Amino acid sequence: MRPPIKPMAAKRSQYGIAPELVKKRAAEMPGVTSLLVSDLFRDTPRVIFPSEEGIAAVRAAAESALDRVDMSMIKPHHSVNVLTSHHGFTLLGGEPFAEMLRAIRDAVVRRTGCKNVRLRAGVGLRFRETEEYIKRFNLDEYYEGKASGIAPIDEGIPIETDIGTLYGIKKAYDADWIIHAHNSDVREVHFHRQVDKVVKPFGMSYARIETRSTYHHNMGPRAANFVARAIFDSPFVQEKFAFTSFLVVSPSGVVGVDADNDLYALNERLTAAGCQFYGKIMTLLGRIDDCIAVLDFPCPVPYVFAAGVIYANFAGANVDLFDLGNALPAYTWYTEAFYGKRGPLVEEVPPLNPAIRMCVHNYAWGGYPSAFFAEHIPTVVVGREQADLMNRDPQNLTYMKYSTIAEDTDGAMRFARSVTGTDKVIIFDGAVGGINVTEPLAELLLSKAPEVERLVDGQLLPKWLGQRGIDPAVLKTVVTR
Repeated sequence: MRPPIKPMAAKRSQYGIAPELVKKRAAEMPGVTSLLVSDLFRDTPRVIFPSEEGIAAVRAAAESALDRVDMSMIKPHHSVNVLTSHHGFTLLGGEPFAEMLRAIRDAVVRRTGCKNVRLRAGVGLRFRETEEYIKRFNLDEYYEGKASGIAPIDEGIPIETDIGTLYGIKKAYDADWIIHAHNSDVREVHFHRQVDKVVKPFGMSYARIETRSTYHHNMGPRAANFVARAIFDSPFVQEKFAFTSFLVVSPSGVVGVDADNDLYALNERLTAAGCQFYGKIMTLLGRIDDCIAVLDFPCPVPYVFAAGVIYANFAGANVDLFDLGNALPAYTWYTEAFYGKRGPLVEEVPPLNPAIRMCVHNYAWGGYPSAFFAEHIPTVVVGREQADLMNRDPQNLTYMKYSTIAEDTDGAMRFARSVTGTDKVIIFDGAVGGINVTEPLAELLLSKAPEVERLVDGQLLPKWLGQRGIDPAVLKTVVTR
């Protein structure tokens, strides 16, 4: 068994408790070990970050990818908005994504002579979050004072689409050209189902709240994909779109950077890569029979990471979220309208993952509606300060009504073990390259991995790609080291 992997450091944010209040990380508990993704699966792709080359490898990959795109439409007197989203800054500490954003600006200035390059970073429900990231990574200085956060409550602009008038954020589109900068991780596979993921920010991060809410309230995970596609395909956006650049990631880390003038060509490559890179680890986590889940990462409750998978997806790991032939996984934990006080309203709707016997909220942020998780999964919050944070959060006013408080991490874990009777613990702490777990869970995962590898390679991956009309040969074109 390996020693635990260092968890992602606590970060100062208005959405979380102060880092100095995080007294103990779950990985410091006795009996915790780690598994590398490469320990579990033989075809784990080689990563460029983390690596001995460090962030320089990301810069080199970005420059190589950007050299392949056409920038001739951008003239020295033009203006350019680099559009991006908050989620990229939570991957591997955020520095790889920030470095890609720096490389994009440098490439545009060098190749086109255009110096009016601005960064516009969108958010979800934490309206000031990207402002924190811009300052943390000095992107305001790198973009010469032209970097700013944009929020769904900012002034909108009407966009005429094939399905009617939708609304983007005016500040996202106030340039001659836009560059779409994003990442390939599949944290919201419950949402986009690995269908048109690459256009999702056009209906979310770059859209007014009335339009982005179609994802959450009107159309659901299946139909809502059409909203983002309709916005991107509109004449208004197409006349401004220059190219796209994506940080390509796997559960182990960054594997490359991909850029293209054709967003849908890139979409096909990254959809295939997402199914291949994440399908095995998500299927394996679905084989866990019982466990305690520990949240220990600087993100809101559903977005904390373990082996590249977020807690929200683990809460739905009792179904195959990649399988488009199953209509029900889209309506698991996320669509709360399908749940009553005692669980799903109809028997066809699957419950939250019953393997999660208890959740220990050791360190996670507010700023995202999370009471639903605490209502359906017994939850222990560590420390009065964290409980007070959730009680002050207007999006989590009932979170503590469904949770109890432990004085410290050790007390929370003693309580969880005593009540659940299990010693299997999975820690969502952003451990890079692998996953921190207790030894009994490590043994279970190692024993199940060969079977999962055969199942995904032989049956599930071909099925997932076929459902999306993707030739498996596309996998050979995925940008990796």
